[in-house]
Amino acid sequence: MATTAKLIILDLDGTLIDSLDDLTDAVNVMRREFELPLLTRSQVRQLVGEGARRLVERALTGRSPDEVEGGVELFLRYNFDHIAHRTVFYPGVRETLESLSRAGLTLAVASNKSELHCREILRLLRADHLFAAILGADSVAERKPSPAPLFHLMSQFGCGVDETVMVGDSINDMKSGKAAGLYTIGCSYGYGPPEELLLADTVIASFPELLEKLG
Repeated sequence: MATTAKLIILDLDGTLIDSLDDLTDAVNVMRREFELPLLTRSQVRQLVGEGARRLVERALTGRSPDEVEGGVELFLRYNFDHIAHRTVFYPGVRETLESLSRAGLTLAVASNKSELHCREILRLLRADHLFAAILGADSVAERKPSPAPLFHLMSQFGCGVDETVMVGDSINDMKSGKAAGLYTIGCSYGYGPPEELLLADTVIASFPELLEKLG
C-alpha cells in the first residue's frame, strides 16, 4: 500500500480495544432486570457492531418498544459507569498508534458507539491525545456502513481517497470504506467473523502489522 497515506481512520471496538468483557457485563445487568438468562462473552460478541440500540434489540428479542427503550437506557448508563473496568487495548495497539503519530500520520476514530462513550474510553486509557478526531454514531447524520463519517473526516483534514485508509474488524467498516472508495484493512483478531472481511483489500492478524501495510 500506502506510502501516500496521510489519514488513517480507525474503528474502535474490536479494532483498537477489546471491550467485550465490559459490554457483556452491561448486557447481563440489563437482562437480569428483565429476568432473562445471562449471556456469555461469545454470545455478546455476535450482538455488537451496529451501535447500542441494535445490540439491546438483539439482546431483548421479542420485547416491546418501551421495554427496549428502557433496556437501552439501562445498558448505556451501566456501560458508561463501568466503561473501562475490563476494557484494554489489543496487544501492540498503543505502541503502533504512537509510531504512526510520530511518522506524521493523522489518526481518527470512526465508531458506531456514541461519541461520548468513545471519548471516555480513550480518555481513561490515556490515549485520546493520539487522535485528531473522534467520531461516534451520533457525530454525523449517518453511521457506518454509510461512508458519511469517512467523508466527514476526509473533508475535515483535506485528504483525498488515495491519501486515506480505513481500518476495522467488521462488515460495516469494510462497507463504509468501500463506499467511500478507500483502501481497507481488516483486523482478523476482532469481533467480526472472517467472512465479514472478504471486502478488505488486505487483512492483518495483529495491530502492529499495520506498520508494514502502511510502509
